[in-house]
Amino acid sequence: MSGQSLTEAQVAEVRKEFDFFDNDHNGMIDLGEFIELLTVLSPKTKVKVVEEAFSMIDENADGHIDFDEFLTWWQQGWWEY
Repeated sequence: MSGQSLTEAQVAEVRKEFDFFDNDHNGMIDLGEFIELLTVLSPKTKVKVVEEAFSMIDENADGHIDFDEFLTWWQQGWWEY
């Protein structure tokens, strides 16, 4: 998916993934939820790496990943590593 536009159907699928990990359903993924997400995607991921990735994805540094930030991350394929 890297570098290409997503169809509405693909965005809807990414939204499902986002909503699944947004445990408190506040429209944002916090660090704890993100740790859970990466643990599911890659069980051997170290917490320090997750924290660094979270900081990179949280572009506005508000301590949460909103859907737009998540979508950008997903499109770049970072979740595949």
